[in-house]
Amino acid sequence: MSTPPPTDPPHTSSGRPLSPPHTSGRPRPLSPPLRLVAIPSPTQVLCKMRGLLDDAFNEPLIEDANDAANDLYALTDSYANGAADRGEDGEEEVVNDIPADGVGTAYNDFQTVDWLRDQALDRERHKATLQRGMWYRCYDALTGWMVVFIIGTISGLLAGVVEIGAKWLIDLREGYCRDGWFLDKEACCWSNSTIISQDYCSNWARWSDLVTPGTPIFISYSINLFFYIVIGTSFALLAVVFVMVLAPYASGSGIPEVKTILSGFIIRGYLGLSTLITKCAGLVLAVASGLSLGKEGPMVHVACCVGNVFLRLFPKFSQNEARKREVLSAAAAAGVSVAFGAPLGGVLFSLEEVSYYFPHKTLWRSFFCAMVASVVLQSFNPYSTGQSALFYIEYDFSWHFFELIPFALLGAIGGVLGAAFIKCNIWWCMKRKTTRLGHHPMIEVAVVAGLTALVSYINPYTRKSTSSLIKELFSVCEWEDNSDLCDFNTTEKYSTNNGTAQASNIAWGQPSSRLITAIWQILMAATFKSIVTVFTFGLKVPAGLFIPSLAVGGCIGRVLGELVQYLTYINRDYLSKTCPDMSVCTLTGLYAMVGAAAVLSGVTRMTVSLVVIMFELTGGITYIVPIMVSVMVAKWVGDFITPGGIYDTHISINGYPYLDGKERFMHTTICEEVCGAKKQITKIDASSVTVHDLQILLETTTFHGFPIVADEQLNIVVGYISRNDLTHGLRCARDRHIDLVNASRVFLDGNVFQRSVSTSGGPISVSLVKFVNLDPICVEPKTPLAHAIDMFTKLGLSQVLVTHRGKLRGVITRKDILRFIDSIHSEQKREQGFSFRVFT
Repeated sequence: MSTPPPTDPPHTSSGRPLSPPHTSGRPRPLSPPLRLVAIPSPTQVLCKMRGLLDDAFNEPLIEDANDAANDLYALTDSYANGAADRGEDGEEEVVNDIPADGVGTAYNDFQTVDWLRDQALDRERHKATLQRGMWYRCYDALTGWMVVFIIGTISGLLAGVVEIGAKWLIDLREGYCRDGWFLDKEACCWSNSTIISQDYCSNWARWSDLVTPGTPIFISYSINLFFYIVIGTSFALLAVVFVMVLAPYASGSGIPEVKTILSGFIIRGYLGLSTLITKCAGLVLAVASGLSLGKEGPMVHVACCVGNVFLRLFPKFSQNEARKREVLSAAAAAGVSVAFGAPLGGVLFSLEEVSYYFPHKTLWRSFFCAMVASVVLQSFNPYSTGQSALFYIEYDFSWHFFELIPFALLGAIGGVLGAAFIKCNIWWCMKRKTTRLGHHPMIEVAVVAGLTALVSYINPYTRKSTSSLIKELFSVCEWEDNSDLCDFNTTEKYSTNNGTAQASNIAWGQPSSRLITAIWQILMAATFKSIVTVFTFGLKVPAGLFIPSLAVGGCIGRVLGELVQYLTYINRDYLSKTCPDMSVCTLTGLYAMVGAAAVLSGVTRMTVSLVVIMFELTGGITYIVPIMVSVMVAKWVGDFITPGGIYDTHISINGYPYLDGKERFMHTTICEEVCGAKKQITKIDASSVTVHDLQILLETTTFHGFPIVADEQLNIVVGYISRNDLTHGLRCARDRHIDLVNASRVFLDGNVFQRSVSTSGGPISVSLVKFVNLDPICVEPKTPLAHAIDMFTKLGLSQVLVTHRGKLRGVITRKDILRFIDSIHSEQKREQGFSFRVFT
């Protein structure tokens, strides 16, 4: 039986057949209409695509598919012609022995990490580990726990040293211990001495006693003020000298930069050993100088520095930037744990505030690291209370339902103050950047430190350390308490169960003149600290924001608590059923704690982690609901006025490429609009590139990577290679083959292995396919930009290629997206005078 002759295939308008005749004896498969959208794959896929077209030659194809088919035919023909040009009987020698060690592990400074590439490399490393012995596999599995144990231990030790050193230097501004200059005031007064007043004992000598004992009060006050200002300013100047000379990256809080680094951005030296040493020394001096700053925020930076330094002992993490950031997330949790004595809050802080990628195993390691750090810190007993909590309280009474109204009011006040602080601080930081003030950091630090010391000494609530102030604001009034904040004109006493007339807790009644004076001093302290912190946060010294925010909120909360307590006193007849015991109806220290949380939430926009930190910080687990109410109201009010907290705002003004994965992009922009500004795309033609071409490309451009196309005219994408991998591959090729010359061809696509035989008289060629990403992530030009942003944030991409039917149209990087968003903001401000929120 004869086979019928094949029919002529359909032709395009140009006369080229869509596919060759089907002559095999196999039944022809029925194929659906073919639509090619993008071909982000190696060259072998092109051959498979041509086979699909061969099988579907008699099916009706749409016009786009016809054009794509023509491109595929032209592409495969170009490869065939290239092979013919090289000669069928003796092709050039292509060496493929370049080792792939170090692929994707090295990044340049200020470059974005390719998370997908690093995770793929880690899978290859793990696959190789499975081929090793059992003991090596066990060691490899334990390295993650070993490194977080080391980080937690060292972070706890450093936190204890910083706390003890800062405490001693703070007291040194006011005097010295007669029994030993190395003792702080608390340790000095523990010895055999007579307690003269609340802050003074016989063993403690003021500076005026050293110079002229027994002088008049005015002269003695002036001498103490002089030493207070000079010593504090000297500490501040010494701190800024350390930072400017040893490690400029040691200035500031460090949390904005840590957030950016954990999102996949490379900042060389920011987590180095010199930065660690300078940060610890400068932090002790800056806190002791009396500047309105805290050490709690910078402890996150210190812990991450510890993590980065000790990660060098474990190549599993040090040679993989994605795995390194998992450990740094655990280190950030340890930093908050030792800063506040709040291990659970540290884990939640790392998850909510700083981490970008937080898998389940990182959660457990962060928990373990924070626990170890807290245990080590508590062994130091740095707060002299036997507790790891910084402001441990003992409230024995609960709150009442009607108090939710003043708690919500504190939240609103905290949101307004936090938003106002952000606006003022950003204005001053921009002023510093654009004027000569930024070129003279030592003068700025000296002026701010001197004025802060001068004004602080006048008010007794600002003269003491900020931590001592917060502790006094959080405390409750006992009957025998001699503090001005607890001075009421008490006219009634309450009986205990045995009938003895005595008061068990808060004395209440009409406020005395001492209490009214203390309230005015607290209000002045809150106002002063709010203003001076605006100018302090951003100086070239290690400076945190947590403690000043807690102090301002604590002052406002304590004043409101005193007001509510007085209102309950004058309305005691109406509240007799709600508050049977009026002496404990209102806890003024609780209002200070709630106000502190509200202001800190308004400044940082922290929520869940802040609530947990506050109850761990104070031990007041009974008062979670009031703190939750104030924190949520503060965040709502703050977001209504200024979207984003202080750390996100500083990330923006510093120009860091940070995309927040927790927010949604609101504009209906497509990818074509972002990459359309790039008129010419720097790419590599895989069909005819030489060593000389690649060297010229590396010398004349600064791009971090290059798309690879199969042919310059067709522009079909076959891969992507990073600048570091290309440089590393060429260096290895020259080291292994001395006969490699500039005219040597370089193969970068996955189709060369089937054409590489040996021996011709021409120069040797080299294959760098091992260094090429043969399946880069691609999007269509009409893809919504919101989808591309989701890909960047959820996949950790450093770039995406924009292709249409496999043809390269452009490249979008993370910086391109951020620049485009900034241009939207600028255009809105120019046209309308204000800008809508781009994210929500």
